[in-house]
Amino acid sequence: MPGPGEATGLFTLVVQGGSASKPLHWIGDDGRLEPFYGSIGKDGDGSEESDFTAVADRRPESQPLGDGILGWYGNWYTTVRAECGPGSSSGAPPLLHVTARADYDEVSAADRQRLARIARSAADRLRDRIGCRTGLPELPDQPLPEAPSALRPARSADGSCRWFGRHIEKQGQGKLPDRFLATPAGDANPVASCLLAVSPDQIGPIARGLPDDMLQFARSARTHSPLWLRTVSYFGAEAATVGYDRLSIEDEIIAAGRGGQGGGAWWASSVCDGKPALRTLGSSYLYDDTLSPQTLSALLRAYVSDITRQGGCTHVTYPSAKDFRVR
Repeated sequence: MPGPGEATGLFTLVVQGGSASKPLHWIGDDGRLEPFYGSIGKDGDGSEESDFTAVADRRPESQPLGDGILGWYGNWYTTVRAECGPGSSSGAPPLLHVTARADYDEVSAADRQRLARIARSAADRLRDRIGCRTGLPELPDQPLPEAPSALRPARSADGSCRWFGRHIEKQGQGKLPDRFLATPAGDANPVASCLLAVSPDQIGPIARGLPDDMLQFARSARTHSPLWLRTVSYFGAEAATVGYDRLSIEDEIIAAGRGGQGGGAWWASSVCDGKPALRTLGSSYLYDDTLSPQTLSALLRAYVSDITRQGGCTHVTYPSAKDFRVR
């Protein structure tokens, strides 16, 4: 890990338990979810044009640990998950997340392995201590590779973003993102995300036809406020722990079995293999204002129908039409 003088701390260990009042996952335009720095907050002052969406330089999409049942990781953190099953003590939560996060820059491949071992070891000890009856898979035998961060052309979308490539092939590019960053597709993965973003070349077509009071958005998209969408699927216990920031006052957990809208996000629910599933579509600030309600609705439906068809899911519930007209 870092040498003398390079950091004041090595890592932080965070333990979170699923509850009915505090989300473990957030969706929408929450600043914690921003994948790109843009020029403000990095090295620039927001006055120069640049290609901010070429690389998810702030927070690339999390990658699954193995098949995802054990958890996920990024370049500077690992989260191990544990579902407390039948026979667990009354004080054990239904779901545990244990995250080991590096407190320094330039995290090496060896450091990623250490963080993964720390997170799993801590989760293993914690489940014994609190009476959480569950089995933890072993860490993957192979070293954890660096999480991909470079976005690629959307028409070649694969993995968790394959549905989007199919969608624009049928419906056309329009004002939709022209770049993607996927995670591996896997049936067992309880959390799977897809990042979609707008390149500088796509900003012009998006801006054309906007009213005068919205044209300023085009300049901000070129200089400091990247435009992006993100879809995430949550399965099983994870689906009950998703929330959004309601009016920047409090976090609200999404009720099971419903479709809806809030905090710059839309969601649909379903049942897959007898377990709840939640499909979400989140937007960066202002981008959804440039997309018509019909475009947003069609996009969510394309995503949900593609995923649910592959998984044989039932009881699909979408947001109502009015949810796509209310920000």
